[in-house]
Amino acid sequence: MYKLVALDMDGTLLNSDGTISAENKAAISAAREQGVSIVLASGRPLEGMTWALNELNMTGANDYVLSYNASLIQRVENKEIIRSETLTGADAKHIASLAHDLGIHIHAFTRRQGLITPENNYYTDHEAKINGLEITVEDFATLDNDEEVMKVMMIDEPERLSAAIAQLPAELYERYTIVQSAPFFLEFMNPKSNKGTGVETLAKYLDIKQSEVICMGDAGNDHHMIEYAGLGVAMGNATDATKALANYITDTNNNAGVAKVIQKFILDEKHDH
Repeated sequence: MYKLVALDMDGTLLNSDGTISAENKAAISAAREQGVSIVLASGRPLEGMTWALNELNMTGANDYVLSYNASLIQRVENKEIIRSETLTGADAKHIASLAHDLGIHIHAFTRRQGLITPENNYYTDHEAKINGLEITVEDFATLDNDEEVMKVMMIDEPERLSAAIAQLPAELYERYTIVQSAPFFLEFMNPKSNKGTGVETLAKYLDIKQSEVICMGDAGNDHHMIEYAGLGVAMGNATDATKALANYITDTNNNAGVAKVIQKFILDEKHDH
Protein backbone atom coordinates (compact mmCIF):
# COMPACT_ATOMS: atom_id res chain seq x y z
CA MET A 1 0.00 0.00 0.00
CA TYR A 2 1.35 3.44 -0.87
CA LYS A 3 1.73 5.86 2.03
CA LEU A 4 3.64 8.83 0.59
CA VAL A 5 3.09 10.65 -2.71
CA ALA A 6 5.57 13.32 -3.84
CA LEU A 7 4.35 15.64 -6.59
CA ASP A 8 6.25 18.02 -8.81
CA MET A 9 4.26 21.21 -9.46
CA ASP A 10 4.97 22.74 -12.89
CA GLY A 11 4.00 20.37 -15.70
CA THR A 12 2.73 17.77 -13.20
CA LEU A 13 0.24 18.87 -10.54
CA LEU A 14 -0.47 22.19 -12.25
CA ASN A 15 -2.31 22.64 -15.54
CA SER A 16 -0.44 24.61 -18.20
CA ASP A 17 -2.29 27.75 -17.03
CA GLY A 18 -0.73 27.30 -13.56
CA THR A 19 -3.87 26.15 -11.74
CA ILE A 20 -4.80 22.93 -9.89
CA SER A 21 -7.73 21.08 -11.46
CA ALA A 22 -10.82 20.09 -9.47
CA GLU A 23 -10.02 16.41 -10.27
CA ASN A 24 -6.51 16.68 -8.81
CA LYS A 25 -7.82 18.46 -5.71
CA ALA A 26 -10.50 15.84 -5.10
CA ALA A 27 -8.11 12.89 -5.51
CA ILE A 28 -5.48 14.45 -3.22
CA SER A 29 -8.12 15.19 -0.59
CA ALA A 30 -9.49 11.61 -0.76
CA ALA A 31 -6.02 10.08 -0.42
CA ARG A 32 -5.22 12.33 2.54
CA GLU A 33 -8.46 11.28 4.23
CA GLN A 34 -7.15 7.70 4.02
CA GLY A 35 -3.97 8.72 5.83
CA VAL A 36 -1.68 8.99 2.80
CA SER A 37 0.92 11.76 3.05
CA ILE A 38 1.01 14.00 -0.03
CA VAL A 39 3.93 16.42 -0.43
CA LEU A 40 4.87 18.97 -3.06
CA ALA A 41 8.45 18.65 -4.32
CA SER A 42 9.37 21.57 -6.55
CA GLY A 43 12.28 23.57 -7.85
CA ARG A 44 10.30 26.59 -6.68
CA PRO A 45 11.01 28.56 -3.53
CA LEU A 46 8.46 28.10 -0.73
CA GLU A 47 6.93 31.51 -1.58
CA GLY A 48 5.94 30.12 -4.98
CA MET A 49 4.33 27.03 -3.43
CA THR A 50 2.34 28.54 -0.56
CA TRP A 51 -0.81 29.27 -2.58
CA ALA A 52 -0.96 25.63 -3.70
CA LEU A 53 -0.42 24.30 -0.17
CA ASN A 54 -3.25 26.56 1.02
CA GLU A 55 -5.55 25.50 -1.82
CA LEU A 56 -4.92 21.81 -1.01
CA ASN A 57 -5.30 22.39 2.76
CA MET A 58 -1.79 20.97 3.23
CA THR A 59 -0.81 23.43 5.96
CA GLY A 60 -0.87 21.37 9.18
CA ALA A 61 1.74 20.02 11.58
CA ASN A 62 1.91 16.77 9.60
CA ASP A 63 2.35 18.47 6.23
CA TYR A 64 5.80 18.79 4.68
CA VAL A 65 7.14 20.57 1.62
CA LEU A 66 10.30 20.16 -0.46
CA SER A 67 11.42 23.45 -2.03
CA TYR A 68 14.39 24.42 -4.24
CA ASN A 69 14.51 20.83 -5.61
CA ALA A 70 14.52 19.57 -2.00
CA SER A 71 17.49 21.67 -0.87
CA LEU A 72 15.07 22.53 1.94
CA ILE A 73 12.53 20.21 3.57
CA GLN A 74 10.16 22.01 5.91
CA ARG A 75 7.14 21.35 8.08
CA VAL A 76 4.51 23.60 6.49
CA GLU A 77 2.72 24.80 9.64
CA ASN A 78 5.69 26.51 11.32
CA LYS A 79 8.32 26.38 8.52
CA GLU A 80 10.55 24.26 10.79
CA ILE A 81 13.49 22.99 8.74
CA ILE A 82 13.79 19.18 8.66
CA ARG A 83 16.72 19.19 6.24
CA SER A 84 18.81 21.88 4.61
CA GLU A 85 21.64 21.27 2.12
CA THR A 86 22.49 24.53 0.38
CA LEU A 87 25.24 26.32 -1.56
CA THR A 88 27.41 29.32 -0.67
CA GLY A 89 28.21 32.70 -2.13
CA ALA A 90 31.53 31.22 -3.30
CA ASP A 91 29.60 28.61 -5.32
CA ALA A 92 27.36 31.31 -6.83
CA LYS A 93 30.43 33.33 -7.89
CA HIS A 94 32.06 30.28 -9.48
CA ILE A 95 28.94 29.37 -11.48
CA ALA A 96 28.36 33.03 -12.42
CA SER A 97 31.85 33.40 -13.85
CA LEU A 98 31.29 30.28 -15.98
CA ALA A 99 27.94 31.62 -17.16
CA HIS A 100 29.58 34.93 -18.01
CA ASP A 101 32.23 33.17 -20.12
CA LEU A 102 29.49 31.21 -21.90
CA GLY A 103 27.35 34.32 -22.45
CA ILE A 104 24.42 32.92 -20.47
CA HIS A 105 22.07 34.70 -18.05
CA ILE A 106 22.06 33.62 -14.42
CA HIS A 107 20.11 34.04 -11.21
CA ALA A 108 20.16 32.64 -7.69
CA PHE A 109 18.05 32.39 -4.55
CA THR A 110 19.73 33.60 -1.37
CA ARG A 111 18.49 33.32 2.19
CA ARG A 112 19.16 37.03 2.75
CA GLN A 113 17.69 38.72 -0.32
CA GLY A 114 15.66 36.17 -2.21
CA LEU A 115 15.92 36.18 -6.01
CA ILE A 116 19.07 37.91 -7.27
CA THR A 117 20.51 38.37 -10.75
CA PRO A 118 23.45 40.41 -12.10
CA GLU A 119 21.35 41.53 -15.07
CA ASN A 120 17.60 41.44 -15.43
CA ASN A 121 16.30 39.27 -18.26
CA TYR A 122 13.17 37.59 -19.59
CA TYR A 123 13.65 34.30 -17.71
CA THR A 124 14.38 35.86 -14.31
CA ASP A 125 11.25 37.92 -14.85
CA HIS A 126 9.33 34.69 -15.57
CA GLU A 127 10.73 33.10 -12.37
CA ALA A 128 9.71 36.15 -10.35
CA LYS A 129 6.19 36.22 -11.79
CA ILE A 130 5.34 32.53 -11.28
CA ASN A 131 6.60 32.68 -7.68
CA GLY A 132 5.32 36.14 -6.75
CA LEU A 133 8.82 37.42 -5.95
CA GLU A 134 10.73 40.67 -6.26
CA ILE A 135 14.02 40.70 -8.18
CA THR A 136 17.18 42.23 -6.71
CA VAL A 137 19.82 43.17 -9.30
CA GLU A 138 23.22 42.49 -7.78
CA ASP A 139 26.70 41.69 -9.04
CA PHE A 140 27.47 38.21 -7.67
CA ALA A 141 31.07 39.33 -7.05
CA THR A 142 29.74 41.31 -4.07
CA LEU A 143 28.31 38.21 -2.33
CA ASP A 144 30.03 37.02 0.83
CA ASN A 145 31.77 33.68 0.24
CA ASP A 146 29.85 32.04 3.08
CA GLU A 147 26.48 33.59 2.25
CA GLU A 148 23.71 30.95 2.14
CA VAL A 149 22.45 30.32 -1.39
CA MET A 150 19.63 27.84 -1.96
CA LYS A 151 20.31 27.27 -5.65
CA VAL A 152 21.87 28.93 -8.69
CA MET A 153 20.36 28.76 -12.17
CA MET A 154 21.66 29.30 -15.69
CA ILE A 155 18.71 30.61 -17.68
CA ASP A 156 18.47 31.42 -21.35
CA GLU A 157 16.89 30.64 -24.72
CA PRO A 158 16.74 26.82 -25.04
CA GLU A 159 19.19 26.70 -27.98
CA ARG A 160 21.69 28.96 -26.20
CA LEU A 161 21.35 27.01 -22.96
CA SER A 162 21.84 23.65 -24.73
CA ALA A 163 25.00 24.97 -26.36
CA ALA A 164 26.29 26.15 -22.96
CA ILE A 165 25.48 22.80 -21.30
CA ALA A 166 27.58 21.04 -23.94
CA GLN A 167 30.56 23.16 -22.84
CA LEU A 168 30.26 22.74 -19.06
CA PRO A 169 33.40 21.21 -17.51
CA ALA A 170 32.92 17.62 -16.30
CA GLU A 171 34.19 18.48 -12.80
CA LEU A 172 31.13 20.70 -12.32
CA TYR A 173 28.95 17.57 -12.21
CA GLU A 174 31.06 16.28 -9.30
CA ARG A 175 30.78 19.54 -7.38
CA TYR A 176 27.05 20.09 -7.78
CA THR A 177 23.73 18.44 -8.47
CA ILE A 178 22.90 19.80 -11.93
CA VAL A 179 19.40 19.29 -13.35
CA GLN A 180 17.46 20.77 -16.23
CA SER A 181 13.95 21.59 -15.03
CA ALA A 182 12.80 23.26 -18.27
CA PRO A 183 14.34 23.87 -21.70
CA PHE A 184 15.36 27.33 -20.44
CA PHE A 185 16.34 26.47 -16.82
CA LEU A 186 19.52 24.67 -15.67
CA GLU A 187 19.68 24.37 -11.88
CA PHE A 188 22.72 23.95 -9.63
CA MET A 189 22.32 22.66 -6.07
CA ASN A 190 24.36 21.23 -3.24
CA PRO A 191 25.60 17.77 -4.35
CA LYS A 192 23.57 16.22 -1.49
CA SER A 193 20.39 17.92 -2.70
CA ASN A 194 17.97 16.57 -5.27
CA LYS A 195 14.33 15.57 -5.14
CA GLY A 196 15.33 11.90 -4.73
CA THR A 197 17.45 12.37 -1.61
CA GLY A 198 14.80 14.79 -0.38
CA VAL A 199 11.92 12.33 -0.69
CA GLU A 200 14.11 9.56 0.75
CA THR A 201 14.97 11.73 3.78
CA LEU A 202 11.30 12.57 4.37
CA ALA A 203 10.19 8.92 3.95
CA LYS A 204 12.73 7.84 6.59
CA TYR A 205 11.65 10.68 8.87
CA LEU A 206 8.03 9.48 8.53
CA ASP A 207 9.06 5.80 8.84
CA ILE A 208 7.72 4.99 5.36
CA LYS A 209 9.42 2.34 3.20
CA GLN A 210 10.78 3.11 -0.27
CA SER A 211 8.30 0.58 -1.74
CA GLU A 212 5.44 2.65 -0.23
CA VAL A 213 6.39 5.85 -2.09
CA ILE A 214 4.97 7.23 -5.36
CA CYS A 215 6.78 10.12 -7.10
CA MET A 216 5.39 11.96 -10.14
CA GLY A 217 7.14 14.39 -12.46
CA ASP A 218 7.78 15.54 -16.01
CA ALA A 219 11.35 16.83 -16.31
CA GLY A 220 15.03 16.41 -15.51
CA ASN A 221 14.81 17.69 -11.95
CA ASP A 222 12.29 14.90 -11.21
CA HIS A 223 14.56 12.04 -12.35
CA HIS A 224 16.18 11.36 -8.97
CA MET A 225 12.83 10.99 -7.20
CA ILE A 226 11.24 8.95 -10.01
CA GLU A 227 14.20 6.54 -9.76
CA TYR A 228 13.97 6.42 -5.94
CA ALA A 229 10.21 5.80 -5.75
CA GLY A 230 8.57 2.42 -5.28
CA LEU A 231 6.35 3.63 -8.12
CA GLY A 232 8.01 6.27 -10.31
CA VAL A 233 5.48 8.01 -12.54
CA ALA A 234 6.11 10.17 -15.62
CA MET A 235 3.41 12.49 -16.91
CA GLY A 236 2.06 12.04 -20.44
CA ASN A 237 3.68 15.40 -21.24
CA ALA A 238 7.05 14.41 -19.71
CA THR A 239 10.32 14.43 -21.64
CA ASP A 240 11.29 11.16 -23.34
CA ALA A 241 14.20 10.80 -20.91
CA THR A 242 11.80 11.11 -17.97
CA LYS A 243 9.39 8.55 -19.43
CA ALA A 244 12.27 6.11 -19.96
CA LEU A 245 13.00 6.10 -16.20
CA ALA A 246 9.42 5.68 -15.04
CA ASN A 247 7.60 2.51 -13.91
CA TYR A 248 4.33 3.98 -15.16
CA ILE A 249 3.27 6.74 -17.56
CA THR A 250 0.06 8.58 -16.71
CA ASP A 251 -2.06 11.12 -18.59
CA THR A 252 -0.86 14.70 -19.15
CA ASN A 253 -0.88 17.48 -16.57
CA ASN A 254 -3.84 19.07 -18.39
CA ASN A 255 -5.83 15.80 -18.21
CA ALA A 256 -5.53 15.27 -14.45
CA GLY A 257 -2.70 12.72 -14.78
CA VAL A 258 -1.99 13.07 -11.05
CA ALA A 259 -5.59 12.30 -10.06
CA LYS A 260 -5.61 9.23 -12.34
CA VAL A 261 -2.57 7.74 -10.58
CA ILE A 262 -3.99 8.39 -7.12
CA GLN A 263 -7.29 6.83 -8.20
CA LYS A 264 -5.67 3.75 -9.74
CA PHE A 265 -2.94 2.97 -7.22
CA ILE A 266 -4.38 4.30 -3.95
CA LEU A 267 -8.16 4.81 -3.97
CA ASP A 268 -9.14 1.79 -6.10
CA GLU A 269 -6.69 -0.44 -4.20
CA LYS A 270 -8.52 0.40 -0.98
CA HIS A 271 -11.81 -0.83 -2.44
CA ASP A 272 -10.30 -4.07 -3.76
CA HIS A 273 -9.07 -5.39 -0.43
